[in-house]
Amino acid sequence: MAKNKSSYVCQGCGAHFGKWSGQCSDCGEWNSLVEAPNVSMPHHNKSTAKPAANRATPRSSGGAPTGNYSGTHSAVMPLNAVSVGLDTRLPTGISEFDRVLGGGLVAGSVVLIGGDPGIGKSTILLQTATNMAKADSLAGSALYVTGEESLAQVAMRAKRLDLPADRLRVLAETNVETICAALTQEQPAIAIIDSIQTIYTDAINSAPGGVSQIRESAAILTRYAKQTGTALFLVGHVTKEGTLAGPRVLEHMVDTVLYFEGQSDSRFRMIRAVKNRFGAVNELGIFGMTDMGLKEVANPSAIFLSRYDKPVAGSVVMVSREGTRPLLVEVQALVDDSQGSPRRMALGLDFQRLSMLLAVMHRHGGIHTSGQDVYVNVVGGVKVIETGSDLAVLLACASSIKEKPLPSSLAVFGEVGLSGEIRPVPNGQERLKEAMKHGFKNAIIPKANAPAKDAPQFKGINVIAVERLDDAIERAFEL
Repeated sequence: MAKNKSSYVCQGCGAHFGKWSGQCSDCGEWNSLVEAPNVSMPHHNKSTAKPAANRATPRSSGGAPTGNYSGTHSAVMPLNAVSVGLDTRLPTGISEFDRVLGGGLVAGSVVLIGGDPGIGKSTILLQTATNMAKADSLAGSALYVTGEESLAQVAMRAKRLDLPADRLRVLAETNVETICAALTQEQPAIAIIDSIQTIYTDAINSAPGGVSQIRESAAILTRYAKQTGTALFLVGHVTKEGTLAGPRVLEHMVDTVLYFEGQSDSRFRMIRAVKNRFGAVNELGIFGMTDMGLKEVANPSAIFLSRYDKPVAGSVVMVSREGTRPLLVEVQALVDDSQGSPRRMALGLDFQRLSMLLAVMHRHGGIHTSGQDVYVNVVGGVKVIETGSDLAVLLACASSIKEKPLPSSLAVFGEVGLSGEIRPVPNGQERLKEAMKHGFKNAIIPKANAPAKDAPQFKGINVIAVERLDDAIERAFEL
């Protein structure tokens, strides 16, 4: 005889437990455990076990029978016997989007894209779907599945954006089994599911949007994509903290995770790859939001630079590197006397690292900020997550404290260590070339990144190589 045993799943992290408790021991959330569907647990009694021939067909974690979309079976083989070919890349028709994806969309890949409401997720995917549907090589092989909007609303958006919608196939459905049946019938090259939080499977009794429904529905869709070669986009909601809603395992199941960055009231949008099995992580695509949808930005570095009539204190240009390309961004700092407890605020940078850098500047640069408020901002809403921004942040703070502007022709990059040393960063010479391309005449960089003195490609820029923070501050204010 089999007995029913209930299990409980945390709605915050997806962890499983044998009994209910008020707090999840994995993520610490309170009242987040909900009962999952009963699982049949056989007794360990050999005399009552059924013969293998009479057992029911096993089911996968997605709730659909194993092998439902493919009759192939895996086999053990030596690694050197596996045939390796180039990934089949499908161009999306948007070069910046192709850059973030790693050169195009890989057949059979699953891409999860998240962002705040109204930031442009559905817009860019509708643009992508119509572009790929009208391509001669993919004519009529794109399917847009909407679970949140009606077909009329999708058609209105396509008309407003003046998109060619004659070849794009659309479907309004939320049941994953019905969606897979439609995909099997249409056999599209790409499919878009908007959004995964609205999709449900008949194998789970809970409401759409829960951890179990999201996980199982995504598992079915992912398995379909892998077995049929259909490239799949999944739209995901985000929480108030900015992370994808649902279990963290959702990000592990897919091949690529993309996040929209930037404020919804800004005209610029940024898409960052935080996971990519087929391309560079942290690759950044820059777009401008217009009446006709998202348009690519031809010169991304130019949009993050402010142009002043004369140099201002507290501003310095940093050469960052996002994914595979260098990017010029302006770092601004404001240091002022505190009217109470000193505050530290960083927009576009790591707050904890800012506090550490200010301590390093006090100890090894001779400039202290105790009793003062410090505000640091990266212009344009871009998020800089690399340590190559350290030197620019400290020079901007020093400029604000001294109330002395740094030259507008100065570009900076370098990591600052706890002992005050200036450490090298990757691709230093590519960063210098980007600064030269935009007309910068001076650059303060780590000594280990300095090019050879007789290098002809760097004749037009004054490279100041430094090893210590105090030397960098002194040389910067001598320019």
